[in-house]
Amino acid sequence: MWRMITEAQLKEMIKEAKSADKDRKFKQSLELIMVFKDIDVKKGFSLNETVQLPKTNSPAAVCVMASGDMGLKAKSAKADRVIDNDELNRLAANKRESRKMINSFDFFLADTKLMPVVGKVLGQILGPRGKMPIPVPFNAPIESFLERFRSSVRVKVKNSLSMSCKIGDETMEDSDLALNANAVVNAVEKKLPNGDKNIRRIMVKTTMGKITKQPQLVKK
Repeated sequence: MWRMITEAQLKEMIKEAKSADKDRKFKQSLELIMVFKDIDVKKGFSLNETVQLPKTNSPAAVCVMASGDMGLKAKSAKADRVIDNDELNRLAANKRESRKMINSFDFFLADTKLMPVVGKVLGQILGPRGKMPIPVPFNAPIESFLERFRSSVRVKVKNSLSMSCKIGDETMEDSDLALNANAVVNAVEKKLPNGDKNIRRIMVKTTMGKITKQPQLVKK
């Protein structure tokens, strides 16, 4: 049986991408790029998946929208920001501040009781960005939700035949980055109409580096 790419190949691609690039004055991210085929984008093809990465040393920024007990627990669990009902209403009057706030976080979690307010106040900004909050039921362990989303990435595609997402940074081990890349590839495969038959090519690059393309297909 043929498989689009193996974890070992991903590791080699990551190694090549890192070694081919020169030293920069900042820590570069490693990006995974996937190009699709045989999909009719005119029929509204889109993906908006949250993929938990096996390894991470740069946690995603998570904002929690909650009041009362859940808000206190979120602060205790060191959520990047906690927004309560009063602040939500204040943001409603300042669209510029709302956009700036939304762009600074990767994920949003919200107490189910606040979801109607969130939708009314910020829905028009969150929706088009694919950042509507994940509802958290009353008494659910907000700490566990935070832990999960801190180690996750969002994979977004809309009316396009390509996507890219961060899988880590250049300080991480090649094998850990390959694990992350493999997790993303597997998650995306499952959401494509015909699985890996819809994948034309997989590539890897550093933030400022050149693209490293995958080798030829191999047997699983």
